[in-house]
Amino acid sequence: MAYTLYYHPLSSYCMKVVTALYESGTPFTPKLVNLGDAADRAAFVKLWPIGKFPVLRDEDRGLTIPESTIIIEHLAQHHPAAAALVPSDPKLALQVRAQDRFYDLHVHNKMQDIVGDRLRPAESKDPFGVAQARTRLATAYDVLERDLVSKAWPIGDSFTMADCAACPALFYANKVQPFEASHPKLAAYFARLTERPSFKRVLEEAGPYMRFFPKE
Repeated sequence: MAYTLYYHPLSSYCMKVVTALYESGTPFTPKLVNLGDAADRAAFVKLWPIGKFPVLRDEDRGLTIPESTIIIEHLAQHHPAAAALVPSDPKLALQVRAQDRFYDLHVHNKMQDIVGDRLRPAESKDPFGVAQARTRLATAYDVLERDLVSKAWPIGDSFTMADCAACPALFYANKVQPFEASHPKLAAYFARLTERPSFKRVLEEAGPYMRFFPKE
């Protein structure tokens, strides 16, 4: 089994996949991509023309697999240790996929809208778009606070792909729009995520790059 992950430790969607890899103990070769380096960028775009990571290369099957959710689904299908990330029970699996989509679309992507605006030059700022993102993020927090249950992991009894999605989404969202004082159930869940050994390792590896996270 030969997996190579093209990624960057600071990237939130990469964090999601690396959490899944560490959680399942799936062996892989990390390939850090510096998109600011012309040679690195050219090599990566040759592999995946869209130029966005993470991308998993499965050499045994001759497959190049982009997109964090699809990478985790691929691991769950082909690596026994990762199978628990997507339950075999169809009803639970559907719940996991629904939560994965919720975190990606309504937390993760709204957070990225806010962070992305910080990287724009002054003349290209989008205050209206940022305000919309903040409103939608607040709504997502309210939905999660309403629906979170009083057990360690929201779906079933084990850590799943949904939790992998929640880890970086909530980590970065809490930086741009804090929820710990206003949403106690969400804050308690986030605290459990940050103590999970797989995600703690991801955060430790991202630590040296956190200075590049754009502030206000």
